[in-house]
Amino acid sequence: MPLSPAGLNAPLRRLTSALLPVALLTLPLPALAAPDVTPADDELPVAEIQAFAEVFERIKRAYVEEVDDATLLRNAMRGMLSELDPHSTYLDAEDYQSLQESTQGEFGGVGIEVGKRDGQLTVITPIDDTPASRAGLEAQDVILRIDDTPTEGLSLQQAVDLMRGDPGTEIRLTIMRQGESAPRVVNIEREIIRTESVKQELLGPGYGYLRISQFQTRTGQQVVEALETLREEGPLQGLVLDLRNNPGGVLQAAVDVADAFLDHGLIVYTEGRLPDSAMRFSAQRDTAAPEVPLVVLINGGSASAAEIVAGALQDQRRGVVMGTESFGKGSVQQIMPLGENEALKLTTARYFTPSGRSIQALGISPDVEVVRGRLEVAENTGLRVREADLEGHLAGNGESDERGELSARLRDDYQLGEALNLLKALNVLSERGTPVTEPPASSE
Repeated sequence: MPLSPAGLNAPLRRLTSALLPVALLTLPLPALAAPDVTPADDELPVAEIQAFAEVFERIKRAYVEEVDDATLLRNAMRGMLSELDPHSTYLDAEDYQSLQESTQGEFGGVGIEVGKRDGQLTVITPIDDTPASRAGLEAQDVILRIDDTPTEGLSLQQAVDLMRGDPGTEIRLTIMRQGESAPRVVNIEREIIRTESVKQELLGPGYGYLRISQFQTRTGQQVVEALETLREEGPLQGLVLDLRNNPGGVLQAAVDVADAFLDHGLIVYTEGRLPDSAMRFSAQRDTAAPEVPLVVLINGGSASAAEIVAGALQDQRRGVVMGTESFGKGSVQQIMPLGENEALKLTTARYFTPSGRSIQALGISPDVEVVRGRLEVAENTGLRVREADLEGHLAGNGESDERGELSARLRDDYQLGEALNLLKALNVLSERGTPVTEPPASSE
């Protein structure tokens, strides 16, 4: 039975779906133990059950259209769970299948996670290299219309049903973006979403970049392989771990990723009413990158598993966390199968960082706050021009188009550029070592 803190939180109402059935933090558990209850707690509320039965019967007899028993009972289950918290829910066969597919990194849809904010259908985050991200959708975009259907008044499930479709078919979304005065229309072609959760590249000689878009079953192993690939170019002097807009994922993957940078100490622990919900995860001695200087990038789209990794590395003083405050999803959900094709997702615990912080509705605060931005060259008639800026200049040894592309990327991604600058500064300070307090003896 899997355990799962995942997805996203409180003012945003999360829905697992084939549109983006974001991977839950899952972990095999032993058989579910019953919570401690007193005989009084175990007594059935007879009056309330009778009232429920009467409501059920009246709907059956008097509702304007005939409704079958199974639909009424499933709706009742959804209602019970929806009033608990945003993450507890009933998963029908379609949702349950989507959940299982998402942990493997393959599902159908356009590649976004959606939620409700102030009653509006809102993009939580687009997944990297999906139709949604290629079309330019961004976190916090409000979806006003799906094709010709206004989203106002639609439930999350209804909105998801409208956005789902066969690969190759097109969907038209009307969105409103913060800071813009008029809606924009985005056309997206649906496809099967197959995501690789880890990407790596060099930002410069000795400085690596590791991007984790979500935490899937093999993400931990993929991080180890990515580090090995980066080292093939030479020793690493620093690494940027990018967890921005990472909505969460498999719990064991989060533990494995943190373990790749820690050789001892606690990573995360959970607490709840059930005996089996109290769990602790610690780093192993065998570690892929225990000493590489590390900067971890987070933002408001970093949630759940991403926050576990950032919180562990921050508490263990293993790296500098940079960016903006994370999402704040610190609860644990347990997936309880109901028969073969359905399941119950129920919040059963909270998770805590090594220092005992619960980040539920609070998030991880960065050590260095850097808001998203873009570097712009100021208009200045006295701006210096270098040889490399002249059109048609002779190429220097080792000069390549990649350098220009990387410079443009760092200019467009201010947070990433600042992370690289911090790594270089840390190395400069390290190389200087102990300051000289006395002048060296002169030789004659």
